[in-house]
Amino acid sequence: MLDMVRAALRNKQVLLAYQPVVQSGHTTRVAFCEGLIRVLDETGRVIPAKDFISTIEARDEGRVVDCLAIELGLASLAKEPGLRLSINMSPRSIGHPNWETALERGLFRDPTIAERLIIEITESSALLMPDLVSDFMTRMQRRGISFALDDFGAGYTAFRHFKDFYFDLVKIDTSFARNIHEDADNQVLMQALVSIARQFDMFTVAEGVERPQEARYLAENGLDCLQGYLFGVPTVAAPWQTQAWEPTRFQAG
Repeated sequence: MLDMVRAALRNKQVLLAYQPVVQSGHTTRVAFCEGLIRVLDETGRVIPAKDFISTIEARDEGRVVDCLAIELGLASLAKEPGLRLSINMSPRSIGHPNWETALERGLFRDPTIAERLIIEITESSALLMPDLVSDFMTRMQRRGISFALDDFGAGYTAFRHFKDFYFDLVKIDTSFARNIHEDADNQVLMQALVSIARQFDMFTVAEGVERPQEARYLAENGLDCLQGYLFGVPTVAAPWQTQAWEPTRFQAG
């Protein structure tokens, strides 16, 4: 896997796949898209990040992937003025000169990009270095960039740190949306996570929504946004170039 990723990086066989995040009350309206990094193997097959990110996250290749992801994301934001886009990054890339250079170059290109960029950081990785993440977020939020806490609830949240992060939105882990319309345990857990988010004035996104019944339950119980295969699979074709694209001025933070 590591050799495959190295070859893809060497040959610049890296791209983003886009998945829409919709408003729960108006699911034809796209609040923002998530840009998910992909690499191509030697046969041209698209390899999702979940297959390789754990292998490279702590290595130099992880920093290269984060740099390419922000470059590709910023290029998409520059091309489409109506787009709001989230990009994943590892806290290990905070302060990395190439990542910061890529960000600064993109922000300089278009002054509206910062307010349309969301940076996603997973709950587990944020808690590895809370002070570093918190300082980085404060610095970037002053420039208009929003932050999402990804996979909320999947790890072991240390709430003494959580209250200091000031995330703009939380993306509640896929496991809690699954069959929530008939799973009493998930209903209680989702209610608790939404309550925490509201206490800290954060928008909520339910990940992994695949069934209409799940979407209806989540919308009726206060989730702001929904993401999952029910509304669109990740695709390397830019969704804003399709006729079905209906962006909205939804603002986080």
